[in-house]
Amino acid sequence: MQTFKDRLTVVSNLLVLLSCASCISSDDEMTVTKLSDLQVIGSHNSYKQAVEQPLLDFVAGIDPQGAVSLEYEHIPLKDQLDLGLRNLELDVFYDPEGGRYSNPRGLEIILESGNTPLPYDEDNELAPPGLKLFHVQDVDFRSHHLLFTNGLMEIKSWSDQNPDHVPIFVLINAQDEEIEGTLSPLPFTAEALASIDTEIRSVFTSEQLITPDLIRGNFESLEEAVLTDGWPLLEEVKGKILFVLDENNAKTALYLEKFPGLVNSSLFVNRPEGASEAAFMVVNDPIRDFDKIQRLVNKGYIVRTLADSETREARANDLTRFESAQASGAQIISTDYYIPSKLFESDYKVVFDDGSYERIKD
Repeated sequence: MQTFKDRLTVVSNLLVLLSCASCISSDDEMTVTKLSDLQVIGSHNSYKQAVEQPLLDFVAGIDPQGAVSLEYEHIPLKDQLDLGLRNLELDVFYDPEGGRYSNPRGLEIILESGNTPLPYDEDNELAPPGLKLFHVQDVDFRSHHLLFTNGLMEIKSWSDQNPDHVPIFVLINAQDEEIEGTLSPLPFTAEALASIDTEIRSVFTSEQLITPDLIRGNFESLEEAVLTDGWPLLEEVKGKILFVLDENNAKTALYLEKFPGLVNSSLFVNRPEGASEAAFMVVNDPIRDFDKIQRLVNKGYIVRTLADSETREARANDLTRFESAQASGAQIISTDYYIPSKLFESDYKVVFDDGSYERIKD
């Protein structure tokens, strides 16, 4: 006759077996899952701190909608990664001599309003040459990391401490837009764009990167590789970082002057179907371009899209765009609101149904 203790032993053994079966299933899933099967939520302008209120009020007096669009902020990069975000987006400014962005006009505007600005660049980090990391010159200049390399080192440090993480996608914008009333940024020439590569390589080793060369393999072009063999297995690229130059055709062409065919490049580029360098695409409107995104994903490209823009969806508590982004199959969904805003009243939050920020697509 089976005793109660015997029954407990049987139940315990069954639980162990089920647990092991779950582990095997999970491992087996990883061995057949490709990088392109992943869907992650990430942050837009990930380094950004809030614009101080007196300066935001000043901007609102000149451009009310512009001020509204700037009213968002992010927690530190490490905290975003701890939360589960696997996409980050960084804006860089070219500063080969150093010191160009050391004294933003916005600090003077805050003083002129009768307020005292918060401390800024107390360690004089902006003085040496190198790429700087912030959003808008003179206006939206508060950043968790004023130097591009410091932002990269924060990502590397987290990655080193969490070596089994799924790949982190990092999109980079090369900022040189002229804005009336602000300091003119230096243009991103081919040489300036190549400096992005140089700074990435100063922080990360080749083994830590998913590069175009790695994906191209023995194929003649990157596009041929992703449309034929596809992206690598997720298991093979755990703990790695994938960088993308998210720029217009003109800047991309300049970058390709330095890295023809993306050979020896650290960065993927946003190129259309049919281009030999096409592999990663940015399609920002998942509602208007829903069918396009689905078609691109089904063909084998990786696509990044936006869940929200310029604070509109957050203010309206409208998840329609995010829901469309999920359904489109886009692998990367960028948002300013992976946690609700603390700058205005809103419950808007972009997260998958199970509370996570990364998942394997059905």
